[in-house]
Amino acid sequence: MTDPHSSTSELANSPVSSLQEQLAQGATSSIEIVEALLARIAAIDVADSPIALRSIAALSDDVRAVANERDSERVNGALRGPLHGIPILIKDNIEATGLPGAAGSSALWGRPAREAPLVARLRQAGALILGSTNLSQWANMRSTRSTSGYSATGGLVGNPWALDRSAGGSSSGSGAALAAGLAPLAIGTETDGSIVCPASLNGVVGLKPTVGLIPTTFVVPISASQDSPGPMGRSVDDVALLFAALSNTARPTTAPSPTFAVATNWRTGHPETDDRFDEIMQALREDGLILHNRELAEPGEQEGADELLVLTSELYDDLSAYLRERPGSGVASLEDVIAFEDAERAVEQRHFGHEHFLAARATGGRASAQYAKARQRNLDWAIEKCLRPGLHDVDLVLAPAYGPAWKSDLAVGGHPGPASCATMAPAIAGWPIMSLPMGLVHDLPVGLALLGRPGSEWRLLAAAQRIEAVTTARVPLPLPFWAQPQRG
Repeated sequence: MTDPHSSTSELANSPVSSLQEQLAQGATSSIEIVEALLARIAAIDVADSPIALRSIAALSDDVRAVANERDSERVNGALRGPLHGIPILIKDNIEATGLPGAAGSSALWGRPAREAPLVARLRQAGALILGSTNLSQWANMRSTRSTSGYSATGGLVGNPWALDRSAGGSSSGSGAALAAGLAPLAIGTETDGSIVCPASLNGVVGLKPTVGLIPTTFVVPISASQDSPGPMGRSVDDVALLFAALSNTARPTTAPSPTFAVATNWRTGHPETDDRFDEIMQALREDGLILHNRELAEPGEQEGADELLVLTSELYDDLSAYLRERPGSGVASLEDVIAFEDAERAVEQRHFGHEHFLAARATGGRASAQYAKARQRNLDWAIEKCLRPGLHDVDLVLAPAYGPAWKSDLAVGGHPGPASCATMAPAIAGWPIMSLPMGLVHDLPVGLALLGRPGSEWRLLAAAQRIEAVTTARVPLPLPFWAQPQRG
């Protein structure tokens, strides 16, 4: 099917560099870009539109006024920074003035939002906050049966490549909105896979930076040891521009040729996806990159149980602390959230419950001896058995990320499809990971994961740019197939 809003199709697929050039030359203005994107959102995203993507949680009331202000500043030669006049979407668990910051929950609806430091950095760089994106409610740490991309306040996010398939989680709306061309840039957050998954499933690029590099202040938390906001875009270059603004760092002028380890046993289990990964690895070798095959440790039941205990324990402490400090009246602890969702069961538990919240309450938080032991076992496995051996004598590790998007199922609950274990070790360790498209399988995007050492984001981005050049030349991604919801 052709683009459902053809008048904005060119804008929808323009890289940030092209928009910047057009703005600099006076060929367009920020207010013109904003008006076009708002029209596109109205045609594609809202519940009563023909597509009803539901990737947008809310739009900024002042975005037109701010766009006009940025245009006036440009005329006067007073550019604020490298993203001057460029619209950006932020995930709904990030607070920004004038947006809900509700994490998809009616428990936070109407509570005043503050300005998260990461949002302040975006505004300092000149960016326009276009709005916020729908997500897996409470960033997906809520139910054992949750369907990725669903929230009580926003409904279920569709995948622009096939509307009945998952947009991934928990940064579902950010990934889907980018793929649909609703904004050139977006912010996601990741605790374990929540940027990499929607990037892979929607055919976009996403980077989860080293934990602590991007401030999490005024971001609805799960886990202080694993939460990290990060940039998402439709190309590596776009993500690099956004990462520079978020991290207050500059792109290095030179980038040495990277060396890689290929995690040969970190497979998705989906034959066509794993075959595509092998094809890309061969193409990279033919392009002159040095790739070393090696087997890395894989997680077992103990590692999974330990990570869940760590996350639920930290959730108990961190979410309650956050809620106590959030302005306005309402829930002030995890216990309050549980009680609220029980009282509002028809809205909040329409499709699934909050088993992870109950498990978090049972942990009692970080004070338990079980927490400390689980955290130490997790770190030993992630760093000593996976990451350090994997990165020995090389710069980066490569692995497939996820297979094609699975069918969304609100009736039975989410049952995620094929995925490698690539996100788990860097999630536990707090080390960086990113995903970029490596082509289509059954007309659906699949992603390639890159893992690096702490603080190696610019090396990751430089390597990803080199890989992107090979993958796009070999298997360029077309536009999403908008209206084919009954794919087999």
